[in-house]
Amino acid sequence: MFSIEMSVRDYELDMQGIVNNGVYFNYLEHARHEFLTGNGISFSALAEAGINLVVIRAELDYKASLKSGDRFRVEVALERVGKARFGFRQQVVRLADEKVCVAGLVVGAALNQRGRPYLPPEFDALFSA
Repeated sequence: MFSIEMSVRDYELDMQGIVNNGVYFNYLEHARHEFLTGNGISFSALAEAGINLVVIRAELDYKASLKSGDRFRVEVALERVGKARFGFRQQVVRLADEKVCVAGLVVGAALNQRGRPYLPPEFDALFSA
């Protein structure tokens, strides 16, 4: 299980003083990028090779709210969803009380130069690890 710690910034809040629901997508995306980078997968190198990583589905369950200054961790676990699709099972956990604020599954795919599904060998190696 990969995780990264972050803090809520004031500009991420809505009128109710809690993190806007759309901001959680940013938290989850940043954690996925850090997870992949930490496992030797470079978005820029893939793009230069004509391979594009795309999100094809996201399902989030909002369970509790984060507020200004809250510290939290985003957890990431990779799972195979299909022959050429992969899923990131993720959680946003408030550090002060270990409360799960958001739980979700973000499903992605890689597309080759022709726009066809393609699983890069780097990803395949992550499933074997």
